[in-house]
Amino acid sequence: MLVLRSGLKRALAARTLAPQVCSSFATGPRQYDGTVYEFRTYYLKPSKMNEFLENTKKNIHLRTAHSELVGYWSVEFGGRMNKVFHIWKYDNFAHRTQVRKALAKDKEWQEQYLIPNLALIDKQESEITYLVPWCKLEKPPKEVHVLWWNESADSRAAGRHQSHEDPRVVAAVRESVNFLESQENMLLIPMSFSPLK
Repeated sequence: MLVLRSGLKRALAARTLAPQVCSSFATGPRQYDGTVYEFRTYYLKPSKMNEFLENTKKNIHLRTAHSELVGYWSVEFGGRMNKVFHIWKYDNFAHRTQVRKALAKDKEWQEQYLIPNLALIDKQESEITYLVPWCKLEKPPKEVHVLWWNESADSRAAGRHQSHEDPRVVAAVRESVNFLESQENMLLIPMSFSPLK
């Protein structure tokens, strides 16, 4: 189980805080190399969710031939339902541009995946993010990986309750909450083909 939390921060008078996504990704200029991660969210028609997932499972190899898939999840709850969330890694923006051009020319990808799935998607969103300097993206020793990993939704709730009793956490939240404009949490379930589980 993966919980994705994204928060948007507002700018201060003399200091700008970059929008943050999760605890380990940021959309600000903090990266030390050119590597970027694209967060893509597809909002699917409810009656077409299974059809979309089956076609994706069958044809994901056509997409991963072009660039690295970090993870692919369906959204269990959090905001609008019937959506999938996936992360793609690129060496830099030029690499992303090359991949997008190659996909546009890949007839097999277009005919077997893109064209059949277009009618199943209501809306899509894309964000570009970077790893913050103190974070590494690695495969964990366990079968499940996290942006924030929890054994279950109940263990997440228990952990949050426990953290709310910790004076250090309460103080940190109290100091930073003035900068928070919005926050969204999603519970993500990994697909069988997702590299991160």
